[in-house]
Amino acid sequence: MDELVKQYSNGEITVVWKPGMCAHSKKCWTGLVEVFDPKKKPWIDMQGASTARIIEQVRECPSGALDFFSNDKSE
Repeated sequence: MDELVKQYSNGEITVVWKPGMCAHSKKCWTGLVEVFDPKKKPWIDMQGASTARIIEQVRECPSGALDFFSNDKSE
């Protein structure tokens, strides 16, 4: 069976969420509830904070369930 992966973008970056890897440490939403709010659908609101702040919080994910990549199209 394929692993479920969800992506959320703000135009600058895309946050990738792999729910099967989530350890439920709560670091994402307790650190940045403006973006990561498990009570909302979708639970990730990429407009809730600056790109830099989102990156900072994603890097705090201990399980690797959250990751990101740049949407930079310049080549």
